[in-house]
Amino acid sequence: MDNKKNSSWRQGKRVAIVGAGPAGISAGLAFLQRGFDVRIFERASEPKPLGGAVLLSTPVLAILRHYGVDLNNFGSYTRVEFRNNKGKVRARLQFNPDIEKAFGIKGWHYGMLRENAFGKMMALLPDNVILGSHTFETFSESDDDITLRFSEGHEVTADILVGADGIRSKVSEQALGPLNLFHVGLKVWLNWCNEIDGIPEHLGAITHSRKYQASFFPMLHDGKPGYEWWIVEPVKENQAPPADTRAHMENILKDFADPLPRFLEVTDMATQSFGWDIYNRESLKKWSKGRVVCLGDAVHPVSPYAAYGMGMAIEDGYFVARALADKNLADRNALSGGFSKFESERVDYVNHHVEFARKLGKGFHQLPYPLAKLRDLVFDHTGLLNTFLNKDEFPEIITEQLSDLHKTA
Repeated sequence: MDNKKNSSWRQGKRVAIVGAGPAGISAGLAFLQRGFDVRIFERASEPKPLGGAVLLSTPVLAILRHYGVDLNNFGSYTRVEFRNNKGKVRARLQFNPDIEKAFGIKGWHYGMLRENAFGKMMALLPDNVILGSHTFETFSESDDDITLRFSEGHEVTADILVGADGIRSKVSEQALGPLNLFHVGLKVWLNWCNEIDGIPEHLGAITHSRKYQASFFPMLHDGKPGYEWWIVEPVKENQAPPADTRAHMENILKDFADPLPRFLEVTDMATQSFGWDIYNRESLKKWSKGRVVCLGDAVHPVSPYAAYGMGMAIEDGYFVARALADKNLADRNALSGGFSKFESERVDYVNHHVEFARKLGKGFHQLPYPLAKLRDLVFDHTGLLNTFLNKDEFPEIITEQLSDLHKTA
């Protein structure tokens, strides 16, 4: 990928995006499809996806299909069970056949390697859209435009600035105020491996002991079957990592039923395992100010219980471009109206899921022993968890919001 500037940079059409992660690439694709001029500025010389496997929902796949991604052998759809660590099924997430029919995509969750999904998105961008080795420093705004400055000495003037520069976003910090990140008390070990025997096809399980979560989902890697699996554990901020990661995971998984302990046996800890502490920020009611709008982790970092961070970032990019379609971006009133429409569709919806995921993390990992024991007794011997999980209306909400992507006869 080269770093040549776009040949076209028309006033009223100029979209500058900081950050070439899923949110930034999605926004770039969506704006380009709608006839805007786009430049994506990335700190690294070339963008690379972080982490291993990822789960994407059916609406996200519909967006990627709209961009031009071929969904054949793209991922493995999954039917999800919630279990206790002895293997007892507590709940099953139900598929909605009307949603499957609307999008023409079977199921709801699809597992794949992050690099595969990200790579297919990147392949759709013209070579001259991403400018690497651009470290964003600051912006200045006027009535007519916005100027970005980079630590390497570069400057660019645009009509809008899209901040998609991650959880420690400099764009968000300048536009919307202090980040105020906080540690949620959890660490995630995300792993992937090749296929193993004895697991029913298209089955994934989210499994809890009193203190830990250990879970697995099927995925495709370059069209070949495999599994993503992960562990969520309670930790303190700045807690020293284990001296032996494999031994640490073995100790956790010894109390979990088959097949979870077997995943560790076929996982290369050097290349197929990633661990990180989870940080969040308080929910924001505004993601935009003036000529700036922020997406993805820059405004809504996600707890692992959402299993939805990359997906929501991709959705953000599509929604913001759709809200600004056919608008003159140099017109502050038109821009303000477009940002307001975007926020009305996204902010409350996303904040609900981010906050819900954070509550689940606390409820499964940080309850004191007597309450944790009571929780497990209720989940093991009643249908409460099943009722609770299957009354969520978000699949219907996002399906209705994306009616323009429904498959037509």
